[in-house]
Amino acid sequence: MALPPVAQARLGAEFAGASAPPAPLTWGQQALWAAIRRRGREQTLMSLRRIVAMPRKGSADVASVLRAIGALVGRNSSLRTRIHVVDGDVRQVVVAAGELPVLLVEAGPEGSAAEEHHGAAVAAAVADQLAATPFDHAQEWPQRVALVRVGDRISHLVVVFSHLTVDFQAVEILLRQLRLLLLRGGIGAPAGPQSVDVARWEQDVNRRRSARAVAYWVRSFTRLPSRTLPWIAPPATSRFQRTVLVSEAADTAVRLAARRCRVTSSTVLLAAIAVVVSRWSGNDVCGLHSMANNRAVAGYAEAIAKLNQLGLVVVDTADRPSFDDLLPRVRQAALEAYRHSYYDPMELRRAFEAAGLPYEAGVSPHCYVNDVRLGVDTDLFGRAVDEAQVRAAMAGTSVTPAESLDHFTWRMRVEIIDQPRGIGIALTGDTSYLPPTHAERFLRDVERLLVEAAFGDMPWPWLPSASHEDRAI
Repeated sequence: MALPPVAQARLGAEFAGASAPPAPLTWGQQALWAAIRRRGREQTLMSLRRIVAMPRKGSADVASVLRAIGALVGRNSSLRTRIHVVDGDVRQVVVAAGELPVLLVEAGPEGSAAEEHHGAAVAAAVADQLAATPFDHAQEWPQRVALVRVGDRISHLVVVFSHLTVDFQAVEILLRQLRLLLLRGGIGAPAGPQSVDVARWEQDVNRRRSARAVAYWVRSFTRLPSRTLPWIAPPATSRFQRTVLVSEAADTAVRLAARRCRVTSSTVLLAAIAVVVSRWSGNDVCGLHSMANNRAVAGYAEAIAKLNQLGLVVVDTADRPSFDDLLPRVRQAALEAYRHSYYDPMELRRAFEAAGLPYEAGVSPHCYVNDVRLGVDTDLFGRAVDEAQVRAAMAGTSVTPAESLDHFTWRMRVEIIDQPRGIGIALTGDTSYLPPTHAERFLRDVERLLVEAAFGDMPWPWLPSASHEDRAI
C-alpha cells in the first residue's frame, strides 16, 4: 500500500538509561546475522511491524507520546544498542543516552469513524514505508517509530523493530510496557534481562546446555534423508515463489481435530505438514525445522532480546501409524526439538563439519515450519462444525501467489499465519521442486488432511488417494 500524500514532520524522543559494557551477539542474533549476510536486501523481510491504537484513556498529545517512547527506550538497553564490526569481531554496544527519530504523519481532521479508519490505513502504509529499507545496525537504532495524528490527537503509533534485536515475544513485552507508559506515565517494576545480559550468560552458565543441544542436532541429522522432494523443472526467473492458502474450513478443522485428540492446534498442524512431506517425498523419516522461543530457559521469560532459534523435529513413520497415533509422537518430537533449540551456532557448525554433515550449504532440503499466529486456541464459538458444512466450506478456500525471491534459505518453508476469514498457510518453495501448480497441490493436501482429521482417525497412508493422482513426482 502506497503512503497517501499527507503532511510529515520529523521529531525526536529523548532517552537516558544505564550504560553497559560491550558484549558479543547472542546465539539467536548470530544465526540471524549470518542469514542477513546471505540474503542482502531481502533482509527487509526480517522486520517486525506493529501498529498500536492509542488507548482511549491517557494523554494522546505529541509531547506525552514522545515521553512514553523515550521512557521505553531508556528502560530497555536492547533498544539503544548498535552493532559494530571491528576486524571481523561483531559486538553490540549500548548507548546510555540519545534521541530516537520519530516520524509524525498527519492523517487529517478528527471526527467521524471513517476518519479514524483512515488513520489506521495511513498507519499501515507508514509501517510498510518504515520497513522498506534494511536496518543499518551500526548507524541507527534497532527500531523505527512513527506517530499518526488525527486532528490534535495521536490515533496510532507505528513501530518497526529489527528482528536482529528482538523476537516476537520480546515485541509483545515491549508493547505491553509501552501501553502502560502511555496510560500511567511510568512502570514500577524493573525491565527484564536485555540482550547484552543474555550474551554474557551464554558465554558462561549456558555452555553446558549448548553442548547437549549440539549433540542432539548431530545425532538427529544423521537420521535424515539427504533427498526430500524430487527435482521437477528448471527454476523460474525468481527461483522461490510464495503461495498463500486461506481456508475457513481448515481453521475450523484444526480446532476440531485438536479438541478430538486432546492436543494443541500447533501439534495438529505440524503433524499434518509432516504427513504431506512424507507422502510427497516417499521418506519414512521426515525432518522439520521449527522456531523455538527459548523462553523456558531460567530467567528468560521477560527478556528483551532475540532468543528464538531453530529446532529440529524428527518424525519417524516407518511403522505406518494412523494419524491419531502419530499426534503424540509428533508432540514428543517437538518437545525434544524445543529442549535442544538453545545452542551456540559456531559450536554447531564445528560439530557438523567434524561429523561430515552439511552446514549452511546453500539451500536446506528440509522443511521449515513457522507458526506465527498470535492466537492458537481451539475455540469453536460461532463456527459451523457440522461435517457437511466444514467440507462445503472448502469451496471457499483461496490460493494466491505472493512475493517472489531470488534467494532463500529453505527448499520449502510453511508459515501458519492469521487471516481475517480463516487460517493462512503460506508455502515458500523452490520452483525447481515446487513450481506454482505443485505448491497449490501441496497446500490443498494439507487442508484436506486437516478436514479428514477433524472427524475421525486416518490409517496410513493418511491422505485420500485422489489428492495424489496428478502430483507428477
